[in-house]
Amino acid sequence: MVDDLVPRLEGLLFPSVAGVAVLSVDVDVESVNVRVKSSAAGHSCPGCGGWSTRVHSSYLRFPVDGPVGGRRVRLSLRVRRFVCGDPLCGRRTFVEQIEGLTRRHGRWTEQLRATLASVGLALAGRAGARLAGVFGVLVSRSTVLRLVEELPDPQPRVPRVVGVDEYATRKGRAYGTVLVDAETRRPVDLLPDRESSSLAAWLAERPGVEVVCRDRAPFFAEGATAGAPQAVQVADRWHLWHNLSEAAERAVARHRQCLRAATPVPSRAVTVEPTGQAENVDQPWPTGFRFADRTRARHAEVHALLSAGHSKRAVQRQLGMTWRTVKALADAANPEELFRGQWQDRPSVLDEYKPYLDDRWNEGCTNAWKLWEEIVPLGYQGSYQRVGAYLRRKRTSPRPVTAQPPSPRTVAGWILRRPTALSEAEQLQLKTVLAHCPELDALTRHVRSFAEMLTERQGQRLPEWLDAVRQDDLPSLHTLAAGIDRDRAAVIAGLTLPWNSGVVEGHVNRIKMRKRQMFGRAGFALLRKRVLLYS
Repeated sequence: MVDDLVPRLEGLLFPSVAGVAVLSVDVDVESVNVRVKSSAAGHSCPGCGGWSTRVHSSYLRFPVDGPVGGRRVRLSLRVRRFVCGDPLCGRRTFVEQIEGLTRRHGRWTEQLRATLASVGLALAGRAGARLAGVFGVLVSRSTVLRLVEELPDPQPRVPRVVGVDEYATRKGRAYGTVLVDAETRRPVDLLPDRESSSLAAWLAERPGVEVVCRDRAPFFAEGATAGAPQAVQVADRWHLWHNLSEAAERAVARHRQCLRAATPVPSRAVTVEPTGQAENVDQPWPTGFRFADRTRARHAEVHALLSAGHSKRAVQRQLGMTWRTVKALADAANPEELFRGQWQDRPSVLDEYKPYLDDRWNEGCTNAWKLWEEIVPLGYQGSYQRVGAYLRRKRTSPRPVTAQPPSPRTVAGWILRRPTALSEAEQLQLKTVLAHCPELDALTRHVRSFAEMLTERQGQRLPEWLDAVRQDDLPSLHTLAAGIDRDRAAVIAGLTLPWNSGVVEGHVNRIKMRKRQMFGRAGFALLRKRVLLYS
């Protein structure tokens, strides 16, 4: 059984190691004990490089290897010490190192070292140490990170098409720059900042760069112009469309009044049933019928006493009323005169401003304090409480059930989407809005013209589109057009060439994940190593 296991273990434990002979294998419940020795006839001196076959002595090494079949592998490796035959060499003796298996002062096999380094690249220190403990190797997080830092940096070829974007090491405060080969979709380098000078210096060292894909950030544009004047700069199409969508939403928000045209006419109203008695429904009283009955009873009592010859003071004492109440009841020929004198029907300093408040209420502004602040500059000298009471009555009064006008973002979404992607109801509402607002109709034409130019790769039409935008009263698009005009060459290239920054955005997302794996505490050198070697 052991004789069959020896050649299998040679291929399993040492798949890429030559010159190793397995002497014996002892398998128990917990471990696999393997005795190994070198089968090479000699070894070259690490000092002078001379070949030596003269053995000085030998001793055992016990390098740690990864588990096999759930059992820990314990290697007993016999290595030889050779005598250097060159009298000019500073080394008198040296120990042989088996390539692919051991190194000087190494406690692990090369295979296990590479495995731990791969775990560190994928999971960083703390999580990598925990995973190593699962397959039976006890290491600290510092050791895992040290193995990652010892890995050599890759030496990629100079990219022909490079994508540039920023990533956050501390959001809102510290940013770096990531550079990606757009053809191989692999990261090329990371820079510790996003300064134009850093990008210019990096590009100047690589004159083979022909195309630079970037967003419309000014520092990337300046760096690419200074470092690679021979390269074609390509503005990313997604960022162009995103900028256009933001400008379109701002333009729609400026014409919020026109959006009510898309709201259907109310078909029914909410009514409140009276809670009092069924009789006397023709008598007005805003809060219930029992108060009207009580007023009629008091009016009859006061007039009966006055008819009997009592004075108003005597009536006041007998009925326990105030003088003003008795006088009001006595002066009223009938109770209905008292009902018509409600406080909400009296002239008020707010009457002049109620139409303005009603318009703002219909626009969706229901904040009493804000509306009070708006009418004070218009000349209102009343109190805030009066405005609040008026709006409270509007909240509790019966109102027609109407559909909410579409928000500016909703209408902007209709304009930005393909007409064929809209439902029939959305197409009808958008058509109604555009029919009532020439500015939004012009905005829709410009957006759809830009979308056609972007999807069909017709960048040569950009100057014509910019001239058409400037002829309409759309300040938001004018601001966008001015920014595009300053970066016209890159935008035309972005609307014409097939390159974009999509692959760069994907790597920015991966950088966020790796940064969070390290709890944001690792330095730039370790982050750069993990991004370049494990992407």
